[in-house]
Amino acid sequence: MYLPDEVEKILFTEEQLKARVKELGEQLTKEYSGRNPLFLCVLRGASVFFGDLIRNVECPLEIEFIKASSYVGTNSSGEVSVDGEMPNISGRDVVLVEDIVDTARTLSRLKALLMKEAPKSLKVAALLDKPSRRVVEGFKADYTGYEIDDLFVVGYGLDCDMKFRNLPYVGVLKG
Repeated sequence: MYLPDEVEKILFTEEQLKARVKELGEQLTKEYSGRNPLFLCVLRGASVFFGDLIRNVECPLEIEFIKASSYVGTNSSGEVSVDGEMPNISGRDVVLVEDIVDTARTLSRLKALLMKEAPKSLKVAALLDKPSRRVVEGFKADYTGYEIDDLFVVGYGLDCDMKFRNLPYVGVLKG
């Protein structure tokens, strides 16, 4: 298995991720059965998780994408940028899918923007949660794959300066 020099260790294997995403898909299937939810992927980091997640949800659904970010290298810039148009979510059940909840700045801003569009419901599904870094007090994802310590992780869609998204596992970056 490919382990780049910059990756210290594997935190979650491909098999662990597959099993946990399947469990999340089962949870979402139960909650949204018969409701045709809109799954909204936060690009780019959540794309791999998003693709696997929606394939594990066994009910009709629709998908959209939104691009938002707050990272430059390994640090949050403190500013959240949202690119492109907001999808029409009025009266819809929406599941916002993100790769990681860190400071929660990005997700809290996105949720606030989306709530202005009057969805029927809005919930957050995140692969990873890093509560020790939370800046937005009380923010919590509705569905979480794993809670992690304050580590900079890459792989399975997560990157460092656009590198390592293709790793099939979640690894800890050295340094």
